[in-house]
Amino acid sequence: MSIESLAAERPDFEAIAAWIPKGAKVLDLGCGDGSLLRYLKDTRGVRGYGVEIRDVDIVMCVANGVNVIQNDLDSGLSDFEDNAFDFVILSQTLQATRHTEALMQEIMRVGREGIVSFPNFGYWRSRLNVVLGNMPVSRELPYQWYDTPNVHLCTLNDFENFCSLYCISITERRVMTGGREVGFLPNLLGSTAVYRFQRGV
Repeated sequence: MSIESLAAERPDFEAIAAWIPKGAKVLDLGCGDGSLLRYLKDTRGVRGYGVEIRDVDIVMCVANGVNVIQNDLDSGLSDFEDNAFDFVILSQTLQATRHTEALMQEIMRVGREGIVSFPNFGYWRSRLNVVLGNMPVSRELPYQWYDTPNVHLCTLNDFENFCSLYCISITERRVMTGGREVGFLPNLLGSTAVYRFQRGV
């Protein structure tokens, strides 16, 4: 898939890339097939690694020319030293982690800054689906309730409250729907959120 196609398919890629300086050292957690790291290598010249558990995605990472380590995120990041990376990224993976608090603390230990993107469960279409008696299924949440890997869905407000509680300082936020940035009522009108953060003081 071309760089242009990747950006169109995943608008959060461009938002993430905009925050990363050229040549930065990056760790991509739950990297899937390595598309984000490939995108960042091609557009920002980053150096780094992906972490993924699924065998089929490991194979795809290798095909995409991405350095990948097979590991379960819920077991922690003990293989990496403190401040080993400029950025640690958790793209569309936060909602599938079981030990969110521990993983976010590990991100802060291993990286100087962190970036997460996730589907906003407060988006109006998701709310409407729940009001009508169904779990939402959308481009951002493509799974049925019975086969979803998502265990911790959250809203923008939920994530920001979490960061405040765990002394994580949010430095930038972008909220999007269909690739367009949302400024007005983002927790209601935004389908995808991207946050940049660092250790709180």
